[in-house]
Amino acid sequence: MTTQFLCVLLFILLGTSLVLVAFVVSALIRRKSKQSQKKNAIYECGEPTIGSPWVRYDSRFYNVALVFLLFDVEIVLLLPFVMLFNKQAQTGNGINLLYTLLFFFFLLALGLAYEWVNGNLDWNEKK
Repeated sequence: MTTQFLCVLLFILLGTSLVLVAFVVSALIRRKSKQSQKKNAIYECGEPTIGSPWVRYDSRFYNVALVFLLFDVEIVLLLPFVMLFNKQAQTGNGINLLYTLLFFFFLLALGLAYEWVNGNLDWNEKK
């Protein structure tokens, strides 16, 4: 039992030491450059900065991004499920998987309806 803890401790110490060695070696071999106002300026695709960089973004961007991630993950989970359903349907045991898939789609549609009813997908209205 203690040998397992010693192995974990050794692994943690080795990992930490490798990271620290990488930081020290990179600090020693990198070029030192002088800081200037031009170097410290915000760079955005070669365009000069207009206005303050501390701009508040509308929270609708985050809501739409989360809805996109929800459906993106759904597609990633759906592909292996369809392959499994194909195998099970050939043996005649696919009806339970079909019910599971329909329940999964129902939950996704419920989440999308919630976002729609609360107006999180409307771009024309200001909140």
